[in-house]
Amino acid sequence: TQSTWDFLVPCVYAHAGSVSLRVKQLAVDVETKTQDNVFITFQVSIQYKVLDDSSKQDGYPPSTNVFKAYYSLSDPAHQLKSYVFNNVRNQIPSYTLDDVFLAKETIAKALKDDLEAEMNQFGFTIIQTLVTDIQPDHTVKTSMNAINAAQRQRVAAVDKGEAEKISVVKQAEADAEAKRLSGVGLAEQRKAVIMGLKESIDSFSQTNKEITQKEAMELLLLNQYFDTMKDMAANSKGSTLFVPHTPNMVKEFGKQVREGVMGPANLMPDL
Repeated sequence: TQSTWDFLVPCVYAHAGSVSLRVKQLAVDVETKTQDNVFITFQVSIQYKVLDDSSKQDGYPPSTNVFKAYYSLSDPAHQLKSYVFNNVRNQIPSYTLDDVFLAKETIAKALKDDLEAEMNQFGFTIIQTLVTDIQPDHTVKTSMNAINAAQRQRVAAVDKGEAEKISVVKQAEADAEAKRLSGVGLAEQRKAVIMGLKESIDSFSQTNKEITQKEAMELLLLNQYFDTMKDMAANSKGSTLFVPHTPNMVKEFGKQVREGVMGPANLMPDL
């Protein structure tokens, strides 16, 4: 600390007081309203100190700033708080709630410049102004959190929908490709069956000149029929039933198969 004035009179000594040159901090909570009519508590911390200037100014004796700091203001902290209230309540109403959070550095700088200009005349300097917190009303904060959560859920729902859409499209493409390949395979299978039957009929007809190609075809179809019945009998879980099914129906069945595969006999000449 630095003493202000000591009066020395013969046999008399008077001590007026002392002024601290340390940096002090003042926390101020300002309740105000934003441009979009939201009430907030704007918390500011002011760091200030007495200017240590021993030069003679404005007719004052040495230690001018200490002299002014001691005698000009009875309660510097209260005066400083009044300036803070005035400045903050002039600035905040020009910002929306979202803009207040973005512009807090600008607000703090403007506050520091204003306080510096006002307090210098009383021998004080402003070291720093810090915006320590911005607290909207509790209901507003809850609403903001709900809006933010809803926006995130909407984005998540859109992403989920896009993912499901891609999955469905890919599944459809896979099914279409599988069916196409199945069709190609089935066509190749039928082609191979037809070629195999043709080769069998040609070979059988060349070996047995008395049997026509038509009769050979019927014999092969009948043989295929018996192979099918054998395979069905080997499968204990099968539940297929041919109605009617008697030995006399074998010839009729062969005719039906031949007509179904090769067309009516009168439209299909012998091979």
